[in-house]
Amino acid sequence: MTQPQSATGLVRDLSDLACAGEVVTLGQVVDTFGARGFGPLIFLPAMIEITPLGAIPGLPSLLALLIGLIAIQIVLGRPGFWLPEALRRRNLEADKVQRAISYLDPAARRMDRWFGRRLQPLTAGLARRVAAMVVIALCLTVPALELIPFASSGPMLAVAVIGLALAAEDGLLMLIGLSLALAALIVAPLMLI
Repeated sequence: MTQPQSATGLVRDLSDLACAGEVVTLGQVVDTFGARGFGPLIFLPAMIEITPLGAIPGLPSLLALLIGLIAIQIVLGRPGFWLPEALRRRNLEADKVQRAISYLDPAARRMDRWFGRRLQPLTAGLARRVAAMVVIALCLTVPALELIPFASSGPMLAVAVIGLALAAEDGLLMLIGLSLALAALIVAPLMLI
């Protein structure tokens, strides 16, 4: 099992990636966070979607695709993460990532004060795979919701909480994330009517 990750540390590492060049590729993000487990790879893209970057047409669907691929690999029980080369090359300008980080950093600091290792069995084994299936269902709602400005942020908030629960090994946070997921899955179809 991987070491629990702090949200602040994850955001700081993303900032370091953005400072290292003019663009940040998905491949760089995967290489940086993949060794830490699947939680950070679910948490960070979902959090990016919740920022104003989520208004960039197509970005929410791309992030949902990335997260969905990660979740499928959790369900299949893969020990490491694989990403197709076409997705690895996709990138964002580093200054846009830094702007997103300015929104993420205060939230990450609050999260670290509130969350830690609690009810760990809810973040491992079968519970982890069930959470990954819920993440897949949430990701499937994003392309349709993207047609309504910021509507996809609801499901992605639930995804971010589940990702943070996996990264921090916090089962109580997982229960909160699953509750948010249930609400998002109920509300999403209603928004499209």
